[in-house]
Amino acid sequence: MIPEKQIPTTAFVVEKPGAPFVLQDIILDEVRANEVLVEMKYTGLCHTDIVVQQGAIPVGDYPAVLGHEGAGIVRRVGSNVKDKSLQEGDLVFLSFSSCHEESCSPCSKGRNGFCDQMTSINFAGARGLTAAESPISFPGGSSIRGQFFGQSSMSKLAVVDERSVVKAPPGCGVTVEDMAVLAPLGCGYLTGAGTVFNVLKPTPKNSFAVIGMGAVGVAAMLAARSQGVETVIAVDIVDAKIELAKSLGASHTLNTKSVSDLAQGLLDIFPDGVDCILDTTGVVPLLEAAVKALGHEGTLAIVGVARAGSSLKIDLLKLMMGCQRVVGVIEGCANPAMIVPQLIDLYKQGKFPVDKLAKIYAPADFEQAMADLHSGSIIKPIIKWADL
Repeated sequence: MIPEKQIPTTAFVVEKPGAPFVLQDIILDEVRANEVLVEMKYTGLCHTDIVVQQGAIPVGDYPAVLGHEGAGIVRRVGSNVKDKSLQEGDLVFLSFSSCHEESCSPCSKGRNGFCDQMTSINFAGARGLTAAESPISFPGGSSIRGQFFGQSSMSKLAVVDERSVVKAPPGCGVTVEDMAVLAPLGCGYLTGAGTVFNVLKPTPKNSFAVIGMGAVGVAAMLAARSQGVETVIAVDIVDAKIELAKSLGASHTLNTKSVSDLAQGLLDIFPDGVDCILDTTGVVPLLEAAVKALGHEGTLAIVGVARAGSSLKIDLLKLMMGCQRVVGVIEGCANPAMIVPQLIDLYKQGKFPVDKLAKIYAPADFEQAMADLHSGSIIKPIIKWADL
């Protein structure tokens, strides 16, 4: 039985920007009225966690517990949680948080990824803007920044903002074992698939290219194929990723090492230009090439974040004359409560086989998981907390 008021557990803590993830004993506060205590079963590792750990994106105070692709079991429910069906023992997936206010135009329209408060809620911490308001501390009492993306799921137990919780739909057949490969639904897979469903909306006859075949890119490709899109080109620099994409349904592949100019490489395949392009890399030369390769009325959706100080040079007149558009997309412009069940259903139908992307690691092998993610040898490393 977990004691009231103070909840001991273990988490990966980042002491300061650039410091490593270190497994340490921590203490959680009791849940507040709008919070849920979740026993984490699996947590996906996302490049955003690494970018924040390295200090490239500010997260407020340090030390901090990161992690935003958690999946687990509800152990306590706050007294005023809005979803009255949520109860102890429920299987839940954790996603980004948003304000859910009617006054917020994106949230009121189910476009929660564009929430007015997206950055302050998810990066600063959902409980408040200072670490003193965090639900996490060291055993000695000093505060640790928590509720990163509403969850801070690099922890065996987490006090989670209710707005980050998506209950596994009753009757969907999801098991704890399924969570081993579905934990990243809350961010990586949601981002790729949501951008396809909510922004690009390709028709079966549209040409569709994905630049960067990491978790987001492969999820986008699978989402497009699930909607009947016939012509999908997978672009990457790693042969193994290209081969995986081909095995999962890409009709064409292109290794950027094999062409001197990506735009020309795409136009060699699609002489009239590409209808829909999704970029996950944020690499400016690739973005510029993608714009040049757009067909008439084509759309480029940018999911990857360019390095600070980068300058994207595009021909605005050409965009206007071609009736083309370039749009930045956050978290797939999605409402997690809607898209996560949709993706679970597609997975169960065999149309979203993300089990092909995952490798499970014990917490003790965290550094190896990080190295494999950096090298590109693994698409999606996932931590199994039961091994702790």
